[in-house]
Amino acid sequence: MSAENSTSGSATGGESAFTVVVAAIANLGIAVAKVIAGLISGSSAMLSEAAHSVADTVTEVLLLTALKRSERPADEEHPLGYGPERYIWALLASVATFVGGAVFAIYDGVHTLVRGEELGDPLISYIVLAVAFVLEGYSLRTGLRQIRGEAARLGAPTTHYLRHTPDTAVKAVVMEDSAALVGLLLAAGGLLGGTLSGSGVWDGIASILIGALLVYVAWVLGRSNAQLLIGRPLPKEMRDGVREEILSVPHVIEVLELTTLIQGPTEVLVAAKIDFRDASTAEQIEWACEEAEEQLRERYPSIRRVYLDPTPGLGLGQRRRAGRPGAGPDTGTGA
Repeated sequence: MSAENSTSGSATGGESAFTVVVAAIANLGIAVAKVIAGLISGSSAMLSEAAHSVADTVTEVLLLTALKRSERPADEEHPLGYGPERYIWALLASVATFVGGAVFAIYDGVHTLVRGEELGDPLISYIVLAVAFVLEGYSLRTGLRQIRGEAARLGAPTTHYLRHTPDTAVKAVVMEDSAALVGLLLAAGGLLGGTLSGSGVWDGIASILIGALLVYVAWVLGRSNAQLLIGRPLPKEMRDGVREEILSVPHVIEVLELTTLIQGPTEVLVAAKIDFRDASTAEQIEWACEEAEEQLRERYPSIRRVYLDPTPGLGLGQRRRAGRPGAGPDTGTGA
């Protein structure tokens, strides 16, 4: 994956916000309809799907909060900006998916299997499921359109981009809407099984499967946001590109140590220890640093902060004996 695939090619805040708003409106209306249908039909799978939609609505509210708060400019108290804050809220959103949707769905399914349930008229549930499928499909289409557009601009496969994008807001929408469509099919299968057999067992099994699906989605999203909060470096291809750009600048001999850190979908920090020619003057070193920063930003617009530290170079063997962290060819780690 190229450098831009993880950073500069990510969706803008406005595109992500629109995608999240569409998903939130769809899920709120669907949640109300599912609750009514679940109470009328007595279906635990429908009530589980209602909890799923409520959890998704809460998730979207948290994602909108993440987008707005992370866009604040840097200030004296936060000189590197607020970009990483989006991952805190997005992590809370994944917790909401787990607690609000998965736990309830699994509990309700187990309760149904143990105690049984009286099935009512499933017609209203089928109607709600059909309408919900259309609305969820539209919401998913909006998210996929954004993902495909960004991936196409970067020349990256859509699935690869979705897995690695640091824009976890749109990633959450796509994953949750995909899970919602699968959940709707499971709920419909549970209703159909109950109608044909007259037993609530199928409904209970469907509810448990919906819960398991939500556990998986919450785990994937939680892990993605945790990695970015801890500090995820740029992909190796981009680190190699950064090193290449720095070495192309006159007066630069070697990149002794390179550290990269993703701070947001379009915010990357680069710090490097650079060995310059011994004969270079202070003025030439200053020019080289400015030139390196300009080249890096031109090639990778997502790079917002560049810190270059002129450092006397040593041989590889000497660096290893001295225990220098830059002893290897590339640390490739985030701060």
